[in-house]
Amino acid sequence: MSQKVLLNAKEVNIILHRLACQLIENHNDFTNTVLIGIQPRGKYLADRLAKMLKHDYKIKNIQLGYLDITFFRDDFRRGDKPLEANTTEIDFIIENKKVVFIDDVLYTGRSIRAALTAIQSFGRPSEIELLTLIDRRFSRHLPIQPDYRGRQVDAINNEKVKVNWIENDGEDAVYLINS
Repeated sequence: MSQKVLLNAKEVNIILHRLACQLIENHNDFTNTVLIGIQPRGKYLADRLAKMLKHDYKIKNIQLGYLDITFFRDDFRRGDKPLEANTTEIDFIIENKKVVFIDDVLYTGRSIRAALTAIQSFGRPSEIELLTLIDRRFSRHLPIQPDYRGRQVDAINNEKVKVNWIENDGEDAVYLINS
């Protein structure tokens, strides 16, 4: 198994600032926008962006939630191991709000399809956008594209993209792993 660094900590930080600025450009002061991190791995990216928007860009109205999609996936009964659900934490109204889904890697699109179904339990947003750190563009099973992308990666065959976050993995880095 070999791994190649796609993004180091400095590059991840630069991309996060660019994504934050793109969000500000489209959502101004966020009074009508909510950020939803898709569990489990989108939570770290959502947390980091929310913190950056508040502290570095002085946006006061950031509403941040987390959405568990475990039982909304179309492949949730296919594995042999028992499922471990994450928590959904959405303590605000999403009805008629702009929702920005945040996930670390857009791969097949199935997680996003599940998130679109899961969010319906909380109301009807006026609009849904997708922000992803890594867009694996040749792997899509569904016609889903990000509105905001940190980096596009052409991973093929057995290659995997692994995103490490300092809060969880001890470093900010993105790797391309060939298994």
